[in-house]
Amino acid sequence: MITTTFTAKTYQNYINNEWADTIAEDTIVSINPADKEPVGYVQKSTKSDLEKAVEAAHHAKKSWRRLGQSARGQLLFKTANILEENLDEIAETMTREMGKTLPEAKGETARGIAILRYYAGEGMRKEGDVIPSSDKDALMFTKRTPLGVVGVITPWNFPVAIPIWKMAPALVYGNTVVWKPATEGAVTAAKVMECFAKAGFPAGVINFITGSGSVIGQGLIDHPLLNAITFTGSEQVGKGVAQSAAARGIKFQLEMGGKNPVIVAKDANIDQAVEAVISGGFRSSGQKCTASSRVIVESSVFEEFKEKLVKETEKITVGNGLQEGIWMGPCASESQFNTVNEYIEIGKQEGAKLVYGGEVLTGDEYDKGFFVTPAIFEKVSPDMKIAQDEIFGPVIALIKASDLEEAISIANHTKYGLSASIFTSNISSLMEFIDEIEAGLVRINAESAGVELQAPFGGMKASSTGSREQGEAAKEFYTSIKTVFIKGS
Repeated sequence: MITTTFTAKTYQNYINNEWADTIAEDTIVSINPADKEPVGYVQKSTKSDLEKAVEAAHHAKKSWRRLGQSARGQLLFKTANILEENLDEIAETMTREMGKTLPEAKGETARGIAILRYYAGEGMRKEGDVIPSSDKDALMFTKRTPLGVVGVITPWNFPVAIPIWKMAPALVYGNTVVWKPATEGAVTAAKVMECFAKAGFPAGVINFITGSGSVIGQGLIDHPLLNAITFTGSEQVGKGVAQSAAARGIKFQLEMGGKNPVIVAKDANIDQAVEAVISGGFRSSGQKCTASSRVIVESSVFEEFKEKLVKETEKITVGNGLQEGIWMGPCASESQFNTVNEYIEIGKQEGAKLVYGGEVLTGDEYDKGFFVTPAIFEKVSPDMKIAQDEIFGPVIALIKASDLEEAISIANHTKYGLSASIFTSNISSLMEFIDEIEAGLVRINAESAGVELQAPFGGMKASSTGSREQGEAAKEFYTSIKTVFIKGS
């Protein structure tokens, strides 16, 4: 357990390379979901603060673009080194602020470092192609050009990795950034911003501003100097982002969640499937957009799978993520805690059977936080709300299927299409799954959660809009293609 003295501090906005309080001199408190104590305070910014941030990014975009891709990449390398030096502090802050266990927080921070180094390497990679021209005396080629000012709106569940996988490609490809993090993860985000600030980016290239979504988030999307917006968050808010961006004719990219299925076929390695479902469904208290939430099991192995799943879930330790031996932390906020408990009650009312967990933990240190045990339902029909709505919590719905065809049909019976996985030893089954499943991330004999940083990430249907994130695919969103034709006079 972490025993160092902790003091809640006030964190400022970072605009045009200066740390400053909001004009309104007002702050927002960020609460530790394990004990309801303050983790820190961030600025409750106003439209005037936002105006300064966007104008700073706008004025910096020409000189930043002209700096050159290699030099921009070197600044990302420096940021990665600084983040690595501060890994333990940032990870501990993350655990205090949004509840995930310290090992998970360290893993996420390490991933942020790796993402920075990956995109730093983009500084030395090609930025276009030579294309044959029908005119033998001409040279024709393409080059990538940045969009300009990019707004970055990020969620609380991955307060290090998601902002970095958005901002690193935006910056290396020549854009300037205005970053608005979710309030529930804003203290962790401020510590990440400190690493960027120490790396020595030119004034105005990267700006950090905190505040409410209705004021700062919407104000950023509507700002006339903004050239693109990338957003990760709820479907409801994402639709509003799309409408606002489309009305202005600016580029937008949305990641909006999922209701991710896992199919357990009759020929699956049951022990392997159980381990992956528990990890995919309950790590980070199920607060991942790729979390496993629907487990569709062929009827001939349903009882065996259920019994083993419950047996292994019983071993999960729930508590403060800073303590050793804790496997699952609290829900990230009171709001999320209430949502999880509401859906557990909805599941019961719909006629599903709660076979394990779903209990609010009380007594001793539990009374101070937002703790609930992981929940497993059976007798779930595909149309129930717990099988259709994104709960964003440690709740798994077990659904029985007669065969693989029915299992895939049930898996596709949702408006979302982010990730999906299958457990099978049959090559024909996995090939059918790959072809028929409606998801952007398809995993075979592996949990639904997780994607490697060098691979494209994004979903189908209501899960995503716009080009993919991460890997080389990020270039498609953060740049435009310019085709050049040259002929001698």
